[in-house]
Amino acid sequence: MEKINAIITGIGGYVPDYVLDNEELSRMVDTSDEWIMARVGIKERHILTEEGLGTSYMARKAAKELLQKTGADPDSIDALIVTTTTPDYKFPSTSSIVIGKLGLRNAFGFDFSAACCGFLYSTDVAASMIQSGRYKRIIVIGADKMSSMVDYTDRQTCVLFGDGAGAVLMEATNEENIGIRNSFLRTDGKGLPFLHMKAGGSVCPPSRFTVDHHLHYLYQEGRTVFRYAVKSMSDDVAEIMRKNNLSADAIDWVVPHEANLRIIEAVAKRAELPLEKVLINIEHYGNTSAATIPLALWDYESKLRKGDNVIFTAFGAGFVHGASYLKWAYDGTSEVAKK
Repeated sequence: MEKINAIITGIGGYVPDYVLDNEELSRMVDTSDEWIMARVGIKERHILTEEGLGTSYMARKAAKELLQKTGADPDSIDALIVTTTTPDYKFPSTSSIVIGKLGLRNAFGFDFSAACCGFLYSTDVAASMIQSGRYKRIIVIGADKMSSMVDYTDRQTCVLFGDGAGAVLMEATNEENIGIRNSFLRTDGKGLPFLHMKAGGSVCPPSRFTVDHHLHYLYQEGRTVFRYAVKSMSDDVAEIMRKNNLSADAIDWVVPHEANLRIIEAVAKRAELPLEKVLINIEHYGNTSAATIPLALWDYESKLRKGDNVIFTAFGAGFVHGASYLKWAYDGTSEVAKK
């Protein structure tokens, strides 16, 4: 029996039209373009401002572009995974809303929660589903409306986050030398005190008190998160390289979670990888959580070539972190990529 490999065969993306740049932010909170660029390297972020629209709207937009670009028959999609920290509702799942809007008649779906590592973890899960032989085509979407949980009076966090969605089509192939090879994924459980939302869950349900005391916003201890992120992501990249006997020269691209430019630079330095091999777009999007890796792929698709050695790495609340290694499956300059 031939081995089944799981490959990415297309990328779609979406960011809202409204751009919140540093100049406008400096009129909202005590900050400046110089302060933000020096600390996190973000110039602007896209924000979903239309009333009544949530994460599913952006996820649907990204998936619709993906289907158009790849020409995939919607009826051929077996499953759809939406990874997000900002679902439209507690229930039903955001994936069910997206499936309904797209008219995917033969697909089942579920949401996946792993904070900023969501896309990294979800692609590994989708790859295992495909390698089992039970599923042939799965859409994986990373999408977050981070503006829905950001306190725009807190200059430490409001400068970091934006909204967006990225989607990939994953398919089965019998071709041997392409696809997701393996992953190194970890959850250490130390992160709760340092990165969380205090209210809104079953431990502290919503109430007048929680709303009045601003407990439904993202809370982060930046220095601690920075330290853990740099160590974890760089160690994970080194481990995935070791597991696959990859030298720095053999790596074509590293696609990191776009959390902070200083984190990305520190990870590249610790992993002894030149920065020109790292796909970076944080300046224009900020941290879009689960959407960062697929949006980077979306932006840089034209640079990717079949057979490229690519590493994904991410770090998020929990703490969750890891890295994946894949051999890219198609030329980004192909007609499929251009559609």
